[in-house]
Amino acid sequence: MPATPKKTPRGDELRALVLDTALRLFSQHGYFNTSIHDIRREAGVSIGAIYHHFANKESLAKALYDDLLAHLEMALDDILNRHATCHKRCDAIIAFMFDTAEQSPEMMRFILDAKHREFMPTEKPLCSSRPFVLMRQCIEGGIRSGAVRPLDPWVAATAAFGGAIRMIQLYLDGVLEQQLKHYLTQTQECAWRAIRI
Repeated sequence: MPATPKKTPRGDELRALVLDTALRLFSQHGYFNTSIHDIRREAGVSIGAIYHHFANKESLAKALYDDLLAHLEMALDDILNRHATCHKRCDAIIAFMFDTAEQSPEMMRFILDAKHREFMPTEKPLCSSRPFVLMRQCIEGGIRSGAVRPLDPWVAATAAFGGAIRMIQLYLDGVLEQQLKHYLTQTQECAWRAIRI
């Protein structure tokens, strides 16, 4: 019996396939070592299909970056809405970041490790992106409520989340002996001790 020909994705499905493939290749080989032709070959689509959705590699990387940040923003908005206290929010944010790093290491690698300003020179720094603003606003709310020491919000946010981000980088680099979840409680406790009243 002849094999059924594989259906070529179209529209949003094609766009998602190209972005997923680009994410994998960018995180494995780096942005500059990945070409549109590499993405086309790996995704199994035509070059015209890619250019139908993206003007060039830079616009593809920008779309990927925007999509990933939008995903993070939605998740952080949900955390801030579900939890009432700064302490619970901080714990939930760190748990979410660790879970995301374990479930989608390529996503975290692209967000944290890629030197975005090299290929998106007009983009604001990552720390000014909406997800990181939400994290800082969580801390500012804790300062206003009296749960967090009256520190500069940048210092307090760095103390609260900087250790978790560093642990994620160690995990992505293959340095840690255990999965991230093994270190979650200790990381959360250290973060909260650094900023609490």
